[in-house]
Amino acid sequence: MTGVARKGIEMLELELQSSCRSDFLDITAMVQAELGGLGIVHGAVIVFNPHTTAAVTINEGADPDVVSDMTTALDKLIPWRDGYNHAEGNSAAHIKASFFGSSVTILVENSCLRLGTWQKIWFCDFDGPRSRKIWIQAVNQA
Repeated sequence: MTGVARKGIEMLELELQSSCRSDFLDITAMVQAELGGLGIVHGAVIVFNPHTTAAVTINEGADPDVVSDMTTALDKLIPWRDGYNHAEGNSAAHIKASFFGSSVTILVENSCLRLGTWQKIWFCDFDGPRSRKIWIQAVNQA
């Protein structure tokens, strides 16, 4: 994971690097670190992924077996090769990305992400390894 690639008004673009075909990157600390640059004290942030073979989700971060189990279950449900028609050969990645979705919204209070005790923000790359990016948009409380 790398730092800020572009700053805009209350929006940041961050660069990520996945290391394998199905890679879950914990981006919680990265998002938390950027709250000051977004100027948000109370409100929410939207973490958006602009890729069709990747996703963003919130799930447990305390036990690494959770991510391992999710990867195993997804590969059973959506095998990499299953007679898909998509010419690029990465239909499984598109389907997995659609299951998880392209964004999450996290509440912010006193410049801190309001996540549950075990929750982390995960960037999920299903067609790696690749250079990727996420966009973080502040929604300030009026």
